[in-house]
Amino acid sequence: MTSRCRAVTATAALSCGAALLAGAACTGVAAAGSDGEGDLAGKSAQQISDDALHELVAAHSLRLRTRTSADPTALDLTLDRAGNCTGAISKGPYGRVEIIKHGTQVWMKPDAAFWKSQLPGSKGEEAAAKYRNTFLHGTTRDDLLHSLSEACDLTAFQKSAAAPDQPPSGAPSPSRAPALTKGRPTVHEGARVLPLVKKADGVVQTLYVAIDGKHYPLKLTAEVDHQTGTILLSNYGTPVPATTPAPGDTADISALEDLLQGTQRA
Repeated sequence: MTSRCRAVTATAALSCGAALLAGAACTGVAAAGSDGEGDLAGKSAQQISDDALHELVAAHSLRLRTRTSADPTALDLTLDRAGNCTGAISKGPYGRVEIIKHGTQVWMKPDAAFWKSQLPGSKGEEAAAKYRNTFLHGTTRDDLLHSLSEACDLTAFQKSAAAPDQPPSGAPSPSRAPALTKGRPTVHEGARVLPLVKKADGVVQTLYVAIDGKHYPLKLTAEVDHQTGTILLSNYGTPVPATTPAPGDTADISALEDLLQGTQRA
């Protein structure tokens, strides 16, 4: 595996998450039992799914968290339509990178595991010590930062989620539209939610929609072939923090590029 391949990027995870959400917003029917559903009680599963997708697509900012058992990549980002974001991208044993993006300016702060996965032997240890608590700064013109910051594109995520014809990644295309049914109201992170469940060709997807206030989609789970994926959506409308690292806490991204190139030459 090359250092470029090991670099912590999350475009695939983000695209997959959008596809899963789009897949949940499909044909639906009403289900019996409306206790605790609030004003969702009079709506079909399809109507609720449509409303939730509308709220997602209309959001100007939100917090996105993803995880899947099939890949160690995990996101925890607050992002907006302007492409700004802050948070972290994790690649499991290959490390975790904090990221801040404002316009074309990008800051990334790798942890020790990242440095050790990128640089062999003592070089990884040395880089981890030298750049501990240091943000590497550059612009989206840098290939690594451009790739990393693609996960900050809320607009792309919303467009993918709004594509009803796109099936979940790795899932077979069903021969006919499956029914979307209501589950029993439950609680997710302190909010009352109504699960909408779809089962087709061995794939089980559950979309959890907020019962109170605006009917935001707050959680999506998907299971196929004993693999699971989860998307958490929250903090709708919360602006991306404008704070950026102080110059004294940063180093130019060229420092990382030089280290990687030196390793490749060796």
